[in-house]
Amino acid sequence: MPTDLSTVEPKIAKKPKWIRVKLPTGKKYTELRSLVDKYSLNTICSSGSCPNMGECWGEGTATFMILGNICTRSCGFCGVKTGRPESIDWEEPEKVANSIKLMKIKHAVLTSVDRDDLKDMGTLIWTETVKSIRRLNPTTTLETLIPDFQGIEKHLDKIISVKPEVVSHNIETVRRLTREVRIQAKYDRSLEVLKYLKDNGINRTKSGIMLGLGEKEEEIYQSLTDLKNNNVDIVTLGQYLQPSKKHLPVKEFIEPSKFKEFEVFAKNLGFRHVESGPLVRSSYKAQKHIT
Repeated sequence: MPTDLSTVEPKIAKKPKWIRVKLPTGKKYTELRSLVDKYSLNTICSSGSCPNMGECWGEGTATFMILGNICTRSCGFCGVKTGRPESIDWEEPEKVANSIKLMKIKHAVLTSVDRDDLKDMGTLIWTETVKSIRRLNPTTTLETLIPDFQGIEKHLDKIISVKPEVVSHNIETVRRLTREVRIQAKYDRSLEVLKYLKDNGINRTKSGIMLGLGEKEEEIYQSLTDLKNNNVDIVTLGQYLQPSKKHLPVKEFIEPSKFKEFEVFAKNLGFRHVESGPLVRSSYKAQKHIT
């Protein structure tokens, strides 16, 4: 009797050996881990179980997510909960700045959920957080990994006004797959956001692409070319990993040798920095990208 496929629970693809990660170790990691646990500090490194947490923390880099943990968008790749966000925590800028001071972070990456429910899309909290960090941690450098803010220039101008060393916005995938993977986002709008940032005073812009969602090789090359044509300085390429059975499945695990080919292509295009590998995430080696 044939199997009723509608009753078969989807399986998460088995990870190949090159995806496996060593447990983080080292004195600096251990110190930061104890601080995070003791003071309940909110880093996306630990809450997102980043595979590079030990390495980044050892180098004095950490990523913080602001504006809550409920997103107004429902991207097919993202493990963040979708729904109606909670009210704004106006003390959050100081909390994040104090966390960075307590952890003695040299380079901080800020990111956030999408807050399409807010009139300013959260940009006031963004700017106040950057200002608080600057005040309490004057030697700490910053990368802001921002949403698209629907491409509205007055919101982007607020980010530009506080002058982060790096401003990042991820296109995430190739043009053909954007509607499926990012749903409420637009490929060309993301490119326009990156170009606007660069044209209006941001010295270093950055974007990232996930691989393994069904994109074709030539589409990856085209996306890299599109980013360079919009004056993006830094690009990251990493393997997409399915957060849960409800999310988009991994179509393919890309071999490390292929990531190397994409890295060579991107460097030949003229990107200032390229990070390309199965375990690369947006903030991987972020401290290098300020040079």
